[in-house]
Amino acid sequence: MTAGVSLRPSKADELRYTPIAEHGMIGDMRTAALVGTNGTIDWYCCARFDAPSVFGALLDADRGGAFQLAADVPARTKQFYFPDTNILITRFFADNGVGEVQDFMPIVDDSREADRHRLIRRVLCVRGSLPFIARVAPRFDYGRSVHTVSSQQGQIVFDSPGLSLALSSSVPVEIDGPDACCAFTLEEGKAAVFALDRIGDGVEPRACPLTEAEDLFGATVRYWRGWLSHSRYRGRWREMVHRSALTLKLLTYAPTGAIVAAPTTSLPEQIGGERNWDYRYAWVRDAAFCIYALLRLGFTDEAKAFVHFLSQNVCLTECAEGPLQIMYGIDGRSELPEEELLHLEGHLGSSPVRIGNDAVNQLQLDIYGALIDSLYLYDKWGEPLSSEHWDTVGKLVDWVCDNWDQPDEGIWETRGKTQNFLYSQLMCWVAVERAMRIAAHRGLPADMVRWGKARDTIYRRIMDRGWSSKRQAFVQHEGDDVLDASVLMMPLAKFISPTDPKWLSTLDALGEELVSDSLLYRYDPRSSPDGLRGEEGTFSICSFWYVEALSRAGRVDEARLAFEKMLTYGNHLGLYAEEIGRTGEQTGNFPQAFTHLALISAAFNLDRALG
Repeated sequence: MTAGVSLRPSKADELRYTPIAEHGMIGDMRTAALVGTNGTIDWYCCARFDAPSVFGALLDADRGGAFQLAADVPARTKQFYFPDTNILITRFFADNGVGEVQDFMPIVDDSREADRHRLIRRVLCVRGSLPFIARVAPRFDYGRSVHTVSSQQGQIVFDSPGLSLALSSSVPVEIDGPDACCAFTLEEGKAAVFALDRIGDGVEPRACPLTEAEDLFGATVRYWRGWLSHSRYRGRWREMVHRSALTLKLLTYAPTGAIVAAPTTSLPEQIGGERNWDYRYAWVRDAAFCIYALLRLGFTDEAKAFVHFLSQNVCLTECAEGPLQIMYGIDGRSELPEEELLHLEGHLGSSPVRIGNDAVNQLQLDIYGALIDSLYLYDKWGEPLSSEHWDTVGKLVDWVCDNWDQPDEGIWETRGKTQNFLYSQLMCWVAVERAMRIAAHRGLPADMVRWGKARDTIYRRIMDRGWSSKRQAFVQHEGDDVLDASVLMMPLAKFISPTDPKWLSTLDALGEELVSDSLLYRYDPRSSPDGLRGEEGTFSICSFWYVEALSRAGRVDEARLAFEKMLTYGNHLGLYAEEIGRTGEQTGNFPQAFTHLALISAAFNLDRALG
């Protein structure tokens, strides 16, 4: 399949925006910030993932706001994570010196309550002498809210109607209109610190001396290394697997256990296109797959927290009588109204910029399989499900038995017409089959006759109507011959043997039509209109599914080559967006939880296949 030509931005626009992949992420499991390789924080929502942005230059270089901190002379830059942590270091290499900026949000312990939200930028000169420049330019409420700036007790305070921030610094800072700025020079071995705190609601401004910043740095290092030490993974590609695990942990909202799909909104799937969505919410599908990946590595606490989120915040018991919502706010709220921010131009001019997500109202039957499969894995590898949870599972499965054959919008959340998607039916089969496994293993009460009949009926329907004799492959939905990468889940979900002749034929068909240099397109929107204009890049989760399907089919050499190729498409830190464009650029929201969990699963299974 050949990709269409993207709408290319002007050279001037390209100079104004740091590419999506040229970023690292820091966070405190309540919110996150993206730091460019130029040292600029151009995405930060305080004090939650889904709060309005304070720094949003990623979506509008002029009106979004940013926190610039860089060498004030021409310098080469490199970026890396402090080993086994989520502390990001950006290094500047100039003629007369080498300096670095250490960016992190302090985490001292596992406390779920935190009134103070702090972002620390620690600057060091490690060789020679180096001048630096800083500019703090917040633009509150996505740039919609006016703020004032004042100096109070040696700190710069930014006040807006909905949020106040205090900037403390170990070097003198001046007010410049709505911003704060400074220039300073550091000699070898010297350091400077900037700390940005949310204040108000009983939290007073507080300085951040050099010694305190150093102590918080050490405590944060100990926290991340202590968490990662619980990993049981000892296979190949350990560094990439652990970076993905650390990324997934950063995307967890600690107060509730929710996991966001991504920390950003409206990063375009196609530059100049309209496929721009808000992913700062907890998708049942994404979160359940995240738990699957983390359980593989031995992180059972995250599974427990997610089950808690489902039972306490999503109110599964109340939802069991009708269709589940596909996503929720990180606090469990069910309404996520979609709005377009017309005053923002979008990344590289890709509008509209959206907040909220109308897909919340879609029917997506596959989430039942993802949800119950995660509960099955939690019951198997974590803790036994409670009697209340089992009662809820029973209601959910009963609903699936009655409604599995409805047309829906499917896993890709199409905004065209509903269809009888194979993937939706596959995951309904998973929902029933996994529930039957739990009941049999635990001796729990269940209507096994009814559930077994539904399971078998779904299986026959998929084998009869999901198979295309013309294409010699399983296809996207009933009544057509369109291929879809989501069918790669068939052997992964244990619906079909990975060496079944029909499956091997499907794998070949997918390889011929949807694969480009190991990368997979989800489907061809020209053959399967999805209600949106424009085209998209290859979908990275599908590329990792392809690796896993190849390895399970015994095509281990192909799988390993495809996996190694996929690793070259990650950014300099091993992070992945949602998609990869036709020239290898990362597109879509970043970093994407779905992609990283698929990387973990692919690495786990490929490593096992290689022996």
